[in-house]
Amino acid sequence: MSGTVTAVSSSGVYSFAKPNRESVELGDVHAGATVEHRSRVARDPTRPNPRQVPLIHEELLAEVAAAGFTVRPGDLGENITTRGIDLLGLPTGTLLAIGDHAVLEVTGLRNPCRQIDAFRDGLLKQVVGRDADGNAVRGAGIMSVVGTGGEVRPGDPGVVRLPPPPHRPLDRV
Repeated sequence: MSGTVTAVSSSGVYSFAKPNRESVELGDVHAGATVEHRSRVARDPTRPNPRQVPLIHEELLAEVAAAGFTVRPGDLGENITTRGIDLLGLPTGTLLAIGDHAVLEVTGLRNPCRQIDAFRDGLLKQVVGRDADGNAVRGAGIMSVVGTGGEVRPGDPGVVRLPPPPHRPLDRV
């Protein structure tokens, strides 16, 4: 399976939305060994960081647009926006080779929070639903860690390398 990077986004300061860039260099600020999210730091700042680089599939932006929400790449805090890769269907441990050198390891599903509704009221219900058994279904992209750093640009190919079976479905991280 392969796809394309459609946008890259980053901010020099902590912010929810991130502006689009011509490129991002993975492996610098993204490669923090311990948790950085405010709520996780408050619980235990020594825990490993499974949330270094967030990714969202461009197809999600089209879905929420059909529901009346204008959301552009980077608006939901992702660093990389892709097209053509079923991010939510990847198993834990999948490697994503992006561009010439970067390799990300998929760690889990993004767990969207209320900041999404602060960005666009009602948007959280568009990216989190419930299945027939009442379990949360998270659709706001995935999280990954940097395996190999490198520059990533819009238009770069993204190639999926599945881990050996048995595959573990993604869970929230």
